[in-house]
Amino acid sequence: MSASEDQNRRLLRARDAMDRDYAQRLDLPALARLALMSEGHLSRTFRATFGETPHRYLQRRRIERAMALLRDPASSVTDVGLRVGFDSLGAFSRAFRAVVGVAPSQYRERGLVARVPVCFAKAWLRPVSFGEAGESVPTVR
Repeated sequence: MSASEDQNRRLLRARDAMDRDYAQRLDLPALARLALMSEGHLSRTFRATFGETPHRYLQRRRIERAMALLRDPASSVTDVGLRVGFDSLGAFSRAFRAVVGVAPSQYRERGLVARVPVCFAKAWLRPVSFGEAGESVPTVR
């Protein structure tokens, strides 16, 4: 196995942990230990490979899951934020707005859950990256 293949496998190990354990407290030192890399090296190579830092990737994963959980009106916005791994409603709301472009409560109120097949809704509603969310988020009627 080449050195680049080994590095990619270790990066995938860290990314898989974030995908699987997104609601757990994951920090850079823990991910670096899992990937058998230093924190700085993990951060640099993760960004070069996946286009975003490990922190941003984890937050985007959490927001994606929160978007799905917000479809259930029985769950409060605070409960959703805590279930996906945020420590407070404020942290959850700030991150959600940065990724989606609206607050979680506005997302729910505006009915931004598409009435189309789930695969289309997931592709259309999937957050792309931080700072790309505009103020004009479409509503589905």
